[in-house]
Amino acid sequence: MTIQIRKAERSQSKLRIGLAGPSGSGKTMSSLKLARGIAGPNGKILMIDTERGSGDLYAHVTDYDIITLAPPYAPKNYVEAIEAGEDAGYDVIIIDSLSHAWTDEGGLLDQADKLSAGGNRFTVWASLTPQHRDLVNAMLNSDAHIIGTVRSKQEYAMEKDEKSGKSSVKKLGMAPVQREGMEYEFTVFMDIEQNHSAHTSKDRTDLFKDEVFLIDESIGERLVNWLSQGKEVVVQKNKDIRINQKKVMIVKALNELGFATKDVDIETIKAKVKEFTSLELVETNYDEINNRLAVLVQEKKIADRQKK
Repeated sequence: MTIQIRKAERSQSKLRIGLAGPSGSGKTMSSLKLARGIAGPNGKILMIDTERGSGDLYAHVTDYDIITLAPPYAPKNYVEAIEAGEDAGYDVIIIDSLSHAWTDEGGLLDQADKLSAGGNRFTVWASLTPQHRDLVNAMLNSDAHIIGTVRSKQEYAMEKDEKSGKSSVKKLGMAPVQREGMEYEFTVFMDIEQNHSAHTSKDRTDLFKDEVFLIDESIGERLVNWLSQGKEVVVQKNKDIRINQKKVMIVKALNELGFATKDVDIETIKAKVKEFTSLELVETNYDEINNRLAVLVQEKKIADRQKK
């Protein structure tokens, strides 16, 4: 392997944009307008449609080609479609939607249900997690700009009143329907409201800080302009960032499972992680700890909904 060191340049990178919103918020149309702004008037746009043919309904918005994926929505089918788009030389590839690879027929949760068949769900993720990582790598390593849409839904949690002892359901806001932490993989992650207004929940460009906007071609043009501005050195300690993200995900999962981590010493957290996952809280176990905690969180959410 030949190691080459060079100056980091924005112009040599590609955009990875995530759009999340509930049904009817305008994710598909927004993705097409955003793609046209990124690709320019003559750029080639490809949509990978998993919404059962609805991607063809937006042909009036701009010129684009389409690949329609049918069930099963296994991640490998997404990867093949992305590679086909790269081979055909598309400038922007839209994936509409990534949620099917997680929750729909043939998605990872569907596979987990079938493989576990009421048994231990922990063991099946050893084979399923690499599928998810292959999809993420296909997006991150693509020669095209990638726009991925994700469905979002209202999240709830049970909250106990310390004085009365009574429990109540509390709304936590909208959450993407995909594997937890997927939003970390994008350059910019935009949340779209039911009224079509958008804001960023993650923005490495720092272009949209505290801004509420409608997604159109001008947003894509701003992003391309940001990429091409000079040859600024962008130094990121990717390994440290990813490790910190994994730690944040562990803490978040513990809180969702009812263990409050605030003001708790590290040894207590280590003990709780081992109780939940049977694993030591060490860096080499972070991925598997998150996998196991994600399963427990998902099962808790299902149980909470059944209690209502």
